[in-house]
Amino acid sequence: MFTEKDLTQLASHGITPEVAEAQMQRFVTGFPYLTLAGSAAVGHGIHALTPQEEDFAIARWKQYLADGGEVAKFVPASGAASRMFKALFVFVNGNADKAEEGSPVAKILANLDKLAFIDQLNDTTVRLYGMPAKALLEAGRQKEIINAIISEEGMNYGNLPKALLTFHKYSDGSARTPLEEHLAEGAQTAATHGKVNLHFTVSANHHKLFEKKIAETVKPMEDRFGVKYDISISEQKPSTDTIAATLDNKPFRDDNGNLVFRPGGHGALIENLGDMDSAVVFIKNIDNVVPDTLREPTIRYKQVLAGILILAHDKIEEYLDMLRAGRYSADDLATIVQFMRTKLCIESPLFDSLPEAELADYLIGKLNRPVRVCGMVRNVGEPGGGPYMAHYYDGSVSPQILESNQIDPDNKDYMEMMKTSTHFNPVDLVCYIKDVDGKPFDLARYTDPNTGFISEKSLGGRDLRALELPGLWNGAMSNWNTIFVEVPIDTFNPVKTVNDLLRPAHQA
Repeated sequence: MFTEKDLTQLASHGITPEVAEAQMQRFVTGFPYLTLAGSAAVGHGIHALTPQEEDFAIARWKQYLADGGEVAKFVPASGAASRMFKALFVFVNGNADKAEEGSPVAKILANLDKLAFIDQLNDTTVRLYGMPAKALLEAGRQKEIINAIISEEGMNYGNLPKALLTFHKYSDGSARTPLEEHLAEGAQTAATHGKVNLHFTVSANHHKLFEKKIAETVKPMEDRFGVKYDISISEQKPSTDTIAATLDNKPFRDDNGNLVFRPGGHGALIENLGDMDSAVVFIKNIDNVVPDTLREPTIRYKQVLAGILILAHDKIEEYLDMLRAGRYSADDLATIVQFMRTKLCIESPLFDSLPEAELADYLIGKLNRPVRVCGMVRNVGEPGGGPYMAHYYDGSVSPQILESNQIDPDNKDYMEMMKTSTHFNPVDLVCYIKDVDGKPFDLARYTDPNTGFISEKSLGGRDLRALELPGLWNGAMSNWNTIFVEVPIDTFNPVKTVNDLLRPAHQA
């Protein structure tokens, strides 16, 4: 299948021939759907905490920080904002000179003063057209205003990463990007002895822009919050790229006969996460931020989730020490199984069928894994993966975050589960990625290679098939211990379109 030239190309990406052949075979076989036991709900896979339980978790997290515990923030920030401005691109490239009443573009034009980047927009329209945005609007020159926002000769917001767009404007006239708001949030939730560790994953073409913004931002934010930042950046590794295929599942080649590679999707970032030298890592999307005045719920529930993680890890460490030393009784095993069932929400027929020694070994295998605590919000129609109880290959059932493409659309029971699901995942996670001996887990060992999806794209007018790896918080964390905790909806304030910036949550 692969020529000597192909093998050289693969080697330059760090991809073995065996991996490449497995990728090509996946185009033929596709990915199997998961077997579900039900959608997760409060009392069935999702924990709803009392105020007292929340306070206890917060106290445990604060103690962890006071003891100098390792913690970092991991923010996937490689995506460009082009989808955020889709409606604006359609308008600029269309024939109409005036936005349709009630359309997203019309709403933006009617609320220009509410946009945090209005000052930058005015500077841009003056430079390009000789007058501020409001004057252009009064003159009926709507396209010029929108063009100034998204075009390369304007603000270039249609091509920049979301992390570097101006999201919030403050009463003192200052403004912040999502990158800066993540620095603020980190200072308020993840500072150990005055130090905050943050890591951003970026695309190669935006790397220098991030470095420039960080250099401009760090000192003012350190002065504002009284902390020191240690900020690092990484790019998705070439070894996680996947080979594109033709529509008949042969390697797709460019005009020079070279293999064409595509990024493996955000699931490829599991390797970047695995490189983090921290026991505890917060993970949150770049666009889910709020200004200072509205951050109190975010701070509280970040601490709640982190405290629940440390409390769970305390028990896991206690039980693993007991099991590995052979210091356990039948009652101890029953207590550990009860913890697995009630706290980790894992059920397995082996819990009740294995002899004591074999059960102890089985429990060691289940406990000695990375741990994640995931915030879950009530389903109000926002986009996001859903929490389910899914069967694993050893016959156990455990909490999993699934996307719709992982669920069989022809299974009526599963479709009903999706329709009636009560919660969704806002990508608000805190993870423990070192074992009880303080050694980093090899996170690649805990992925599910049988998850992922295949999509159809095009290159140079030719159709191709693209393979995406298991999603970072879907299949890439499939074999982790997972705890779902209900959190309030006001901790979830994503910006998926530019119109979302008009919501109250983004008005400082």
